[in-house]
Amino acid sequence: MSFNRPASMGILACPGGKALAGEILSHLKNIYHRQFDKKMAELSGQYNLPRDELTRQLNFDYDLHSNDYEAKGAVTAYRPPRLLVPANFTRFANGEFKTEIGTSIRGMDLFIIQDVANAYPVKFHNGDEKFALSINDHLICLMTAVDAAVQAGAESVTVVFPSYPYARQHKKKGREGLTAARFGQMLENMGVNRIITLDIHSKEIENTFVRLKLENLHASYQILRRLHDLIDLKDPDLVIVSPDTGAVDRNKFYASCVQRPLAMLYKERDYSKLSTSANESNITSTKLLGDVSGKNVFLADDLLGTGGTLIKAFVLLKEMGAKKIIAGISLPLFTGNALRSFDEAFEKGLFTKIIGTNAVYHEEALLTRPWYTTANVSNLFARAMSRLHHNRSLSSLLDNSQIIQKLLKS
Repeated sequence: MSFNRPASMGILACPGGKALAGEILSHLKNIYHRQFDKKMAELSGQYNLPRDELTRQLNFDYDLHSNDYEAKGAVTAYRPPRLLVPANFTRFANGEFKTEIGTSIRGMDLFIIQDVANAYPVKFHNGDEKFALSINDHLICLMTAVDAAVQAGAESVTVVFPSYPYARQHKKKGREGLTAARFGQMLENMGVNRIITLDIHSKEIENTFVRLKLENLHASYQILRRLHDLIDLKDPDLVIVSPDTGAVDRNKFYASCVQRPLAMLYKERDYSKLSTSANESNITSTKLLGDVSGKNVFLADDLLGTGGTLIKAFVLLKEMGAKKIIAGISLPLFTGNALRSFDEAFEKGLFTKIIGTNAVYHEEALLTRPWYTTANVSNLFARAMSRLHHNRSLSSLLDNSQIIQKLLKS
């Protein structure tokens, strides 16, 4: 397996995940180009050989062992890897989907990228019309891609979806299902070897699999970098606030990294009611454990739906004397009337900024809001995919506390 040309690695982009896949592919190409330049510099000095000659020998070795009958690419120049696997996705008139892979993937380490939370219209190859797909539509489309990959003989299949579907259905409150576990088991039974996701709602979900491995990446470093541009992370008046009990561990991690006090909001809910908007949530009362008076507040959560929980937290924190309030959200869904609700909350001065990642695709309607800024996590996924393909450790990506400390020192 070549460090500069991962011949057995392939990227298959579902319609909903094409935007994220494009960014990941760009980072992967940069990663392999940097690795190539670094290796060439080391070998050139060690063996006292010109770079052109070393590159020629590497390309010769690759062409010699390649299954292709014809050498492709310049002889003395770096050849970027061809990672994107061509595929046609069809949506039939009755709503069914079909995936047809356009090249041989036999023996390939295939990564299928799908953004199940993408609510914007996507285009299929059998027409010019665009369709806004539901999460369930995206999931079925993904399943057809997985099935096509398994049938085509892929050596391993990894599903990359930053927003793990049905993640909030991870525990039972009465007569309800454990859909988060069941969906992953469905993919496992279809032949998926690994899932890569971002800040999964409940870590217990990965305990439900037999063979499938779940890699849960964290956006904390990327979010803190954006926060660093907005406020002084060494400010003694900075307080980290957990928006609920479920987010305590996440915010405790932020608090320990920036060495600032941790407060918590405790919410009581009426589970007989269903949250339909930011103004009609099932929260009955909220209490603050800690002190935010005269402080700048940062609070982090894994996902944002209608935004009712977060806006109520803003209101309470302002009532308790908080100054600037900034929220970091790994998966900013903004469902329902969330955009309008946050526009109104921003006009009232309830918060300063929302930091959301690009793990969920959004267009200008959100990205141009004065209260919103993006933390880019596509490079995080690219590095994780490259390391997994080359059987390298993910430890520094899964536990990014050391790189965060370097950020704080800088």
